[in-house]
Amino acid sequence: MPRSVRVLGPAVLLAVALLATFGALAYGGGAAPFPIQDPGPIARWGLPVAKLLVNLGAAGMIGSLVLAVWALAPSKKEFDVALDIAAASAAVMTVASAATGVLTFLVVTGETLDLGEAFGQKLGLFVTSIELGQAWLTTTLVAAAVTVLCFAVRNHTALVFVAALAVFSLVPMAQQGHAAGAAGHNAAVADLGLHLVFAAAWLGGLLTIVLLRNQLEADRLPVVLARYSTVALISFIVVAISGYASAALRIGTWDELATQYGVLVLAKVAALIALGLFGALQRRYLINRIARAEASATRDFWFLVVIELAFMGLASGVAAALARTATPVTEEVGSIARTPAQILTGVPLPPWPDWYRFFTEWNVDLIWLLLCGFGIFFYLAGVWRLRRRGDHWPVYRTVLWVAGLLVLAYITNGGVNVYEEYLFSAHMGAHMALTMAVPVLLVPGAPVTLAARAIHLRKDGSRGGREWILLAVHSRFASIIANPIVAAALFVGSLWVFYYSPLFRWTMTDHIGHEWMIAHFLITGYLFVQSLIGIDPVPYRLPYPFRLVLLLGTMAFHAFFGLAIMSGTGLLLSDWYGAMGWGTDALADQQLGGGIAWSVGEIPTVALAITVAVQWARSDEKESRRRDRHADRTGDAELEAYNARLAAIAEHDAQGPVGR
Repeated sequence: MPRSVRVLGPAVLLAVALLATFGALAYGGGAAPFPIQDPGPIARWGLPVAKLLVNLGAAGMIGSLVLAVWALAPSKKEFDVALDIAAASAAVMTVASAATGVLTFLVVTGETLDLGEAFGQKLGLFVTSIELGQAWLTTTLVAAAVTVLCFAVRNHTALVFVAALAVFSLVPMAQQGHAAGAAGHNAAVADLGLHLVFAAAWLGGLLTIVLLRNQLEADRLPVVLARYSTVALISFIVVAISGYASAALRIGTWDELATQYGVLVLAKVAALIALGLFGALQRRYLINRIARAEASATRDFWFLVVIELAFMGLASGVAAALARTATPVTEEVGSIARTPAQILTGVPLPPWPDWYRFFTEWNVDLIWLLLCGFGIFFYLAGVWRLRRRGDHWPVYRTVLWVAGLLVLAYITNGGVNVYEEYLFSAHMGAHMALTMAVPVLLVPGAPVTLAARAIHLRKDGSRGGREWILLAVHSRFASIIANPIVAAALFVGSLWVFYYSPLFRWTMTDHIGHEWMIAHFLITGYLFVQSLIGIDPVPYRLPYPFRLVLLLGTMAFHAFFGLAIMSGTGLLLSDWYGAMGWGTDALADQQLGGGIAWSVGEIPTVALAITVAVQWARSDEKESRRRDRHADRTGDAELEAYNARLAAIAEHDAQGPVGR
């Protein structure tokens, strides 16, 4: 088994995936003839198969890049082979994406494949002018770019950007996974995007380890497996949660599980549960046996890997068929009795925003909910590791960090996130919380310091969490944006650029823009607060008096922005906030938002000023104690020398006239 696993593993994965695709299509009716303009069996059956190959290619591409960046050592052959696997997988994805684009054109238009000029013109129009065609053209071009970069780039740091580009190749697929005007479109895009990315890292990482079998030395296998196991565990959690959320949007009620779509979802869930059990067995049992060099451990491990790949193939095949199977909850965009709010946002107006609604209504953004959850878990795990080895970590830092992430989770998932699409005042409240309230809580948590102390140092040349975090913190780019003056300029300047440029509209109409907005507000606020009261290391800090000056000057510009919004007589987005159908004065609400920016935003300013003053006082106290300790060690030698010098000068002055 160990010798043939490099061939047997991928072969089992592909064979089971194809069989599962055909079986699920036959059961769910995903390849049934169309009543009108049927494109033929080649297109109907070929499209899911092509999408399956896209998914498998993406998995190999992303999984191998994740292993190269996270688990493998650049000085060893395993690193270069993993990049070759990434390049080959990206090439497969490129070809499969191009084929998917052509087959999608056939299915959508009912055309038949031919080599005539008219067909080529129609296909060219589809991929350049129609959103669905543009999505597959983008996927093809990005996958082709990743193919080239995986051959050309061998720098460890640069590969992070290649991996990010590989992840970006899945964005068009996520965006087309739910009708743009259908209810829950934004949630569906986020859920599907998470599902695709982490499923790819999970499957592709295991496949890469199989293909690297000959390059991994006996002592390297358990090390790489342990690192992959962490990736697999995180991926399992994200895939399970995002899969449930995505299925809930499309199934609706528990009764619909009895439908063909529901049964296929249950089959995928069963495969996921089996994979979770295999992962637990691998993590808790086999890796330790391999590390102890037990006789049958390696054979048992590779046998389990082949079974895992079979179940991954089953899940992948069913997923490809589900994309072509009719859902119980229709994803078609209706045209009857649609309110302005539904036309703009895709969902009906929420209940009237009484104050208590901000605590009872929820609009879950799974990306930020998971990010906050993992942020709390890993922070507490780091604190626990320090405590176990007897190191001290202040309790207040832990409390503030957890509180900050809980506030962030509420802002991005709670009532504020429900109403910020409809009310400018709610949007501005979210903005103020993200740029000022959340960073004021997070920065004193000192996550970089905790990571540097808690995460184990790697000695094999690979980079884990500690190495990547410290590399990012000490990079030249970080030294620029963390400079107090630059951080303050970004904090204030982004206000004006954002609200008085097309960026504001993009963040309202595109879910990716909305996610960018949250990240941007949070990062700029964090950098500014870090420059004032941060504990983590930065290249340069202003003296305390200048920090207060910088804070007061920045807040003056911030208050001026709020007053400008308050006194404005025109709507910033008149065809958005002014067309929601609330029956309220949108301009008055916008002016209220300006008042929030001016007044509520000053509360964290006071907290920052107090914190800077306290740190200043403590700094002086520490300096005084340091001098006292130095004096105790040297017996006041410096003071005695200084006094002796003064006495000598006085004596010289006293004798001066005599000498003359």
